[in-house]
Amino acid sequence: MNIIKVSGTSRTSAVAGAIAGVFRENKRAEVQAIGAIAVNQAVKAMALAKDYLKEDGYDIVFIPEFVDVDIDGKVRTAIKFVVELH
Repeated sequence: MNIIKVSGTSRTSAVAGAIAGVFRENKRAEVQAIGAIAVNQAVKAMALAKDYLKEDGYDIVFIPEFVDVDIDGKVRTAIKFVVELH
């Protein structure tokens, strides 16, 4: 399963659709963001995805955790949200 990577310029509706699609296929999704603006976009997208999936009868939760990510040889701290059934 691929991690859905969110940037500060990501469209929340597009990310929400990706989250819902991955969740419907795998019953789990992972969303990753680095930086305050990206995390904000990710949280808004997850809230929207929750509404999309509620229409399909899924009640989901988001579990945040810190992860280290190597970008061009530099380690950055990202926030990863695990999306799963409640």
